[in-house]
Amino acid sequence: MSAQPKALVELAAADLRGPGVVCCPNPRMPLWSGHPKIYIDVATTGEGRCPYCGTVYRLKAGEKVGAGH
Repeated sequence: MSAQPKALVELAAADLRGPGVVCCPNPRMPLWSGHPKIYIDVATTGEGRCPYCGTVYRLKAGEKVGAGH
């Protein structure tokens, strides 16, 4: 039995912050679904999942994380 993500957010490399992370909840999520802000590493494997809400953040196909991340 595989867990399906609650939501999938595809990202460009330019959407990543600092060392290749994104924050969740993201600005497009409604306030009522908020949880503590966390940073999720996407640069290492190209994908990361929020442990609170299950949202998966994934780099778009063909996107590469540059040396700045």
